[in-house]
Amino acid sequence: MGFDKAINAIKVGKKVVRTGWDGPELFIFQVVDGLYEGQPISPYLLIKTTETPSYSIFQPTSCDVLADDWQLVD
Repeated sequence: MGFDKAINAIKVGKKVVRTGWDGPELFIFQVVDGLYEGQPISPYLLIKTTETPSYSIFQPTSCDVLADDWQLVD
């Protein structure tokens, strides 16, 4: 699927990944209830990997946005 459908899936709580990734990436998801020093912060995307640390902020590249190899993760 394209990124447009992937981001809509993320917004409703789904996890997605690109099939073209051949590395430690497991899935991307949205954090909607984040806090920093007790204050709410805007929603953001995290990527879960098999590396340490296992969670990182995800910022899609232009290649990610234009890709059609996104898929849902169960």
